[in-house]
Amino acid sequence: MARPPADPDAYEKRGKFLASSFAEAQFYGRPLDEPQKVSVGNPLVGDEEQIARVLGIPAQQPGMSLKRIADHDRCWRNAALKKGYDAIILMSTKGFTEWEAGGKIPRSLELNLLVDSPRR
Repeated sequence: MARPPADPDAYEKRGKFLASSFAEAQFYGRPLDEPQKVSVGNPLVGDEEQIARVLGIPAQQPGMSLKRIADHDRCWRNAALKKGYDAIILMSTKGFTEWEAGGKIPRSLELNLLVDSPRR
């Protein structure tokens, strides 16, 4: 079982991050043992540059501290909510290009749920 975030308001500040695989989720700490099912109605989909362009907030930069990453995630979350999105689906540049060209969904995604999203 995963530990909840140290900050009890973390999900409300930054959103809840879900990854495509257990290994990818380990970046955020101890992943959950069981997958979660969620519903998303209006996601912002893209690679970092596309999402940054839509939100008007630059992408993360290499070497950012965890605090700066958390602040950046908060900015993206708030901007996306203001534009009516309920989630951000982040793909690699290659994955996003293939998805745009032919609808092929990449195997590796990062999903940031911006609001509580129970399964429908």
